[in-house]
Amino acid sequence: MEELKRGARGEEERPGSFVAFPYDRMTVERFMNAFPRARWNDERRSWFVPGKTAARRVDRWLAREAERQDVHGDLKGRDAYAFDPIASPYLEVADDLRVRTPYSKTVLEQLHAIPWAHWDEEARVWRVPFRSYEELRRRWPTIEAAARRSEPEERRRHREQKKNSPEQKTLHRRAAERRRRRYPLPADDLPPLGLAVATNQYGIVVFTDIPGEVVEPHPITDFYPQMRDARMDFVWGIWRAPTLAELVETWPARHEPAMADRRRGWWQPTLAELRVSRRNARSLERRKQTRELRRLSQRQQ
Repeated sequence: MEELKRGARGEEERPGSFVAFPYDRMTVERFMNAFPRARWNDERRSWFVPGKTAARRVDRWLAREAERQDVHGDLKGRDAYAFDPIASPYLEVADDLRVRTPYSKTVLEQLHAIPWAHWDEEARVWRVPFRSYEELRRRWPTIEAAARRSEPEERRRHREQKKNSPEQKTLHRRAAERRRRRYPLPADDLPPLGLAVATNQYGIVVFTDIPGEVVEPHPITDFYPQMRDARMDFVWGIWRAPTLAELVETWPARHEPAMADRRRGWWQPTLAELRVSRRNARSLERRKQTRELRRLSQRQQ
């Protein structure tokens, strides 16, 4: 069943198998009945089935689920395509519909919203069954427009147009400010040093020092909304990115930050914010390990 995928052995040391499939309440119920010990892995966006025989059991379950495919829906979708086809260089037709475009966040968002659409890692293409053709057709104008904007020539033309524009200069100033690793903090309500806190601009950070330098009015302070119309003094705090260990140890807030917390510019991170930062930190650590292994391999050669 092409819409359902079984992964290789997971990152955990214990034996088991990852399995991912498009969300459907009845499918999830059948899966949980078949594998009551399965647990959701938020980072992999997959279910992990423990056990030495998990791979074989998952394969058998996938085979049973394949028999449940909506054959009538696929036939109906093929008829709809034959009657009103999509003519586009970004769409290929085989035993299903295959979408191949330059990278675009908009395209990804649209394809993720199409039932049963999935990414084929080996073919490097998005595959959409014919039963989802009507939804693909409804979203196609947005997909194609975003794909055309993402073509290399179009990106270069857009960059040339933006060069030396006020927006581009603002982006450069904002990037330069971020590299300074400083952040305005209310002088009478400072965050704890050495602990992970959430901020308006930079996500979750760890403040390492607050030297006491007063933030003077300056165009750069326009980047910090908490300073607009604020009737308080601000001082600069020095920050760094938290490590994965620090993020794992951080206890999440029970509630969303209040408006007063956002106005002061920092608050105890929520579980949703921590999940995003932890996922990014794990990816960063894996990239570092990969680069280090590559360096060691090159030295040995």
